[in-house]
Amino acid sequence: MLNIQSKLPGVSTTIFSVMSKLAAEYNAINLSQGFPDYPSDPKLTELVNKAMKDGFNQYAPMPGNVFLKEAIAEKVENCYNVKYNPDTEITVTAGGTQAIFTALASIINPGDEVIIFEPAYDCYAPTIKLFGGLVKTYQLAPPDYGIDWDMVKKLFTSSTRMIILNSPQNPTGSILSESDMKSLIKLISGTDILIISDEVYEHLIYDEQKHKSVMLYPELRERSFIVASFGKLLHATGWKLGYCLAPEQLTKEFRKVHQFNVFSVNSPMQQAIAEYIKNPDNYTGITNFFETKRNYFRGLLADTRFELLPCKGSYFQCASYAKISDEKDVDFSIRLIKEFGVATIPVSAFYQKANDHKIIRFCFAKEHATLALAADKLRNV
Repeated sequence: MLNIQSKLPGVSTTIFSVMSKLAAEYNAINLSQGFPDYPSDPKLTELVNKAMKDGFNQYAPMPGNVFLKEAIAEKVENCYNVKYNPDTEITVTAGGTQAIFTALASIINPGDEVIIFEPAYDCYAPTIKLFGGLVKTYQLAPPDYGIDWDMVKKLFTSSTRMIILNSPQNPTGSILSESDMKSLIKLISGTDILIISDEVYEHLIYDEQKHKSVMLYPELRERSFIVASFGKLLHATGWKLGYCLAPEQLTKEFRKVHQFNVFSVNSPMQQAIAEYIKNPDNYTGITNFFETKRNYFRGLLADTRFELLPCKGSYFQCASYAKISDEKDVDFSIRLIKEFGVATIPVSAFYQKANDHKIIRFCFAKEHATLALAADKLRNV
């Protein structure tokens, strides 16, 4: 046996892979991992085919296809009235997770502290630790998962280097408000603290609320890596394509790492997406599309014994099973698969210390027929 000292000794296979494997084994409806069970727009896949035939099959430029970066800049300006320079402030990445990894790799040194809000997307803490950083956690509380910024301030030390935001948030579906952003500005004013703003669900925000991107606030924009995902936007999670927006100074550091852990991203898909998003109609309808699914799914679950938490954004619906069982959420989730045929994610998996509030997460990015069949099974719980 080789003597290998693990850099992530406490990390095992993610709960998403575990639950999806169990779902397949028991032929359960998979509402665990966040991917659609319906196809992408055929026009988009036709554009990929065309790009391949047109010869876009070799390495793309390291920062990304120039046409795609220009299309991203145009989209950002259309949506937020903010300008990013395609050459110096936009980098195409192999999905949102790679962008988060690269941003952390480019900044975090041993001993640097990074504040995250738990429950949190599961890549944040391990990546921070991988580079010798220290994770400082703020515990969000159900049902609203709001932030008390005075309490966040108490986490600050002279070693605080970065804050990771996620809005709309995975797994809770909560969103950051204007008040949140103003509180954050006040908190970090006069410091060198940087921000990673995970905004992959930026268009999935409901009830006529507006997405409060950090780019809308100059005091935040100047110190932020903003992460976005085409997989979420275009119903094509398997393409693993996203991008990072950042001021030139931060982008230079980002690309130093990006060129060695990815270098460049799938060329024909970049070309196709560049053409596709030139027409805003190809992405502006996504909000209503998912709000309809959210409302449909919540309506289906209304006559189950689950208590639904607020869902203001993302394509995830959290629910409490506290009135159904006192089992640990992992055990309850496994039993849902084996006995009732529905796969979910236990929200304790989004905490480093498995904080169990008896809450599970459903993904509603599914066909209505899939959601209806799942609800039929859940009524038996």
